[in-house]
Amino acid sequence: MHALVLHHNHRLPLYLVRFNLPSAKSSSLSRAMSSSVVLPSISLTKPALGSSESFRSSTCLGFKNEIRRVSRLGLGKSRVFMSVAVGSEAVVVDDALFKDYKPSSAFLFPGQGAQAVGMGVEAQKVPAAAELYKRANDILGFDLLDICINGPKEKLDSTVLSQPAIYVTSLAAVEVLRARDGGQQIIDSVDVTCGLSLGEYTALAFAGAFSFEDGLKLVKLRGEAMQDAADAAKSAMVSIIGLDSAKVQQLCDAANEEVDEANKVQIANFLCPGNYAVSGGLKGIEAVEAKAKSFKARMTVRLAVAGAFHTGFMEPAVSRLEAALASTVIRSPRIPVISNVDAEPHADPNTIKKILARQVTSPVQWETTVKTLLNRGLKKSYELGPGKVIAGIVKRMDKGADIENICA
Repeated sequence: MHALVLHHNHRLPLYLVRFNLPSAKSSSLSRAMSSSVVLPSISLTKPALGSSESFRSSTCLGFKNEIRRVSRLGLGKSRVFMSVAVGSEAVVVDDALFKDYKPSSAFLFPGQGAQAVGMGVEAQKVPAAAELYKRANDILGFDLLDICINGPKEKLDSTVLSQPAIYVTSLAAVEVLRARDGGQQIIDSVDVTCGLSLGEYTALAFAGAFSFEDGLKLVKLRGEAMQDAADAAKSAMVSIIGLDSAKVQQLCDAANEEVDEANKVQIANFLCPGNYAVSGGLKGIEAVEAKAKSFKARMTVRLAVAGAFHTGFMEPAVSRLEAALASTVIRSPRIPVISNVDAEPHADPNTIKKILARQVTSPVQWETTVKTLLNRGLKKSYELGPGKVIAGIVKRMDKGADIENICA
């Protein structure tokens, strides 16, 4: 006997699940299914949905089942579309599933620049956290923890090393929190997550969109691809302190009037009022630095990064990321993960893949992300990983914001 169960969890998309039922007389199973909608087996013509993505087998109510999800269709207001054929079932996950999210507790993950020699020490006191570094070594092919703890700083600051180091250390911080009294309750209470640039990968891993190992492989390739793209052209980044975004844009426009196309600059990181990062060709960045005071900027800070991240200078990295993402199993996150590209949560795995590929050439919309979280009623947030950059940004936008740092 076969039955179809439409099962819903308040934090997860709807799934259509097939069960092989031993007997209709099983009273215990009937009781277990009392809160679900049980449908008879049916056979419908399956529409052309494109490729479907198979997910790992799981166990529900003690019986083996198979879950499949297919890419999003244009369904108007409908969130779920059911297509059933003999031997297969499919559900469309609306990419806007999390659109109306109501945040109360958030995990925020740092990006490149948060690294510091000595990070990872606290993680060694928690077996589950320490284990992440050991698992990372097998993927990376070197002792990541040794570089995190002992440096040297120049080595840790390199793009190819800092990105994996921050990813692993941030997820280790989750395990440090889990080991704390009441830590698991805090983790369970989190209903939204996001990360600054690189930190978006950490947030997706925390939300179950991909495994720790798959995320680390992507981050490793991302760092290498971005480094190679930076090496291909002379470029840089600089933080402009003390100006609003409109003034920074005017500063960029003025600098761009003096340089050729290969040296143009643009705002790459919208962090918070008074702190915006500009990326571009080296001559353009030098022009920005020279003109900043005339635009009443309080100061400029050249960033210790390989090149003009989040601009067209990173275009060579996109195809490599697309190829890696295409071969990576990505699931719909269990909670909303806010994208750096458009400051929106996405549920469709294929959309997430496209956005992650675009992320390296798109400006980071962190200011809009934090503002939206606060405006939607966020009560408590946690910065997990090295440094306190994110906490500083959140506090600048709301002095009364409740944010706690969890280091590893």
